[in-house]
Amino acid sequence: MSAHSSPWQEPGFEPDTAMAERLFAELLQRTGTDRGVTRTSYGLGEQIAHSITRREAEALGLSIDTDDACNLYMTLKGANAGLRIMIGSHLDSVPRGGNYDGAAGVIMGLCVLSGFVKAGIQPPHDITVMAIRAEESAWFGGSYLGSRAAFGQLTPDDLSTVRRADDDIALGEAIDAAGGSAEALRQGAAFLDPARLAMFIEPHIEQGPVLVANDVPVGIVTDIRGSFRYRRARCHGVYAHSGATPRDGRQDAVRAVSTLVVEFDALWQRLIAAGEDVTLTVGQFATDPDEAAFSKVAGRVDFSVDVRSASESTLDTMSGEIDRLVSTIAHTQNVRFDFGKRTRTQPAAMHPDLVGAIERAAGDVGIQSQRMPCGAGHDAVTFATMDVATGMLFLRNENGSHNPDERLDMADFAAGASVLARLCLDPPDIAT
Repeated sequence: MSAHSSPWQEPGFEPDTAMAERLFAELLQRTGTDRGVTRTSYGLGEQIAHSITRREAEALGLSIDTDDACNLYMTLKGANAGLRIMIGSHLDSVPRGGNYDGAAGVIMGLCVLSGFVKAGIQPPHDITVMAIRAEESAWFGGSYLGSRAAFGQLTPDDLSTVRRADDDIALGEAIDAAGGSAEALRQGAAFLDPARLAMFIEPHIEQGPVLVANDVPVGIVTDIRGSFRYRRARCHGVYAHSGATPRDGRQDAVRAVSTLVVEFDALWQRLIAAGEDVTLTVGQFATDPDEAAFSKVAGRVDFSVDVRSASESTLDTMSGEIDRLVSTIAHTQNVRFDFGKRTRTQPAAMHPDLVGAIERAAGDVGIQSQRMPCGAGHDAVTFATMDVATGMLFLRNENGSHNPDERLDMADFAAGASVLARLCLDPPDIAT
């Protein structure tokens, strides 16, 4: 068996891994930076990626649509009209991220459809590959903006949020500039009808070390953690001379936030010991570069807080505990905390029938797999919360994600594509 084949083959079918290799190389070449790739949501890099995938879909003769948020839909017609299978992921990236996060799912869908077209195989249902806009919250501060827009779920506040990039463009303005209609989205226009979707599958690189550690090429996601986040938290103290201000007289923002971080870690340890599923991360921690100095007590610290769990009750517990800790530290250290706007995403369970069907498909094609939870957020959450039967297929990836060192072996990509193709040709009858 070659590195790009599987024990099972529909007569004449083979995933078009040559296309995949070519597209990954082109994406890296055209959206790469001095380190990694940057495909800004509704920016040049994301637009290049959408143009590339649209070009390939047109060459395959697929039907092509876009919606008011400029999400891209590429459809191979099936034998039976009606419900359709949707495969999708996003094409934007974090700043200086990796080439595979998100893009691997879109390219996998295309390479499966290309294999069907070349083999003359008509699937039983329409299959649509969806290239989703603006999944990464690093840019506009909100999660799953493109997929939420497809269901008419964006709010006026979402559309007025300003992008992190230097141009300071609002989401609605960026959508209009890309050829969409912010006004239609503001009115709640929806392109997708959940009742017309048989299922949604999101292939994605694993973003942690589990599959590598277990030497398994494919993971089957059981559930996705929800979260709450404070992206622009700030502690206000008082700037003072580092040599002349005694300890008890200081209102030291660095000390206060450092104390908070240590208390966060102790809280996290207690909840893990109690069997709770939770992560807590302070991913940003900075003094003001224009005012802080070597010989000054810090009067301001900016930081972020990211809490995730598969349990809504655990998220609520964490929220209450954080409020308690902040109040105590603010009082004892004579500082003031301003946590700013809080964003929250719901946990989402993958459909059990679809989890089982993906597992059976992997067995049919002779690919080893394992069930596993997902700690990161994905557009699959949007589909699951809209009552679409949703599943996720993870691909082994050695170096994590959201960094330039993402690594996807093409043999693992081909294995995942074979599982996906098998599922598309023999889809489960999802229980409602």
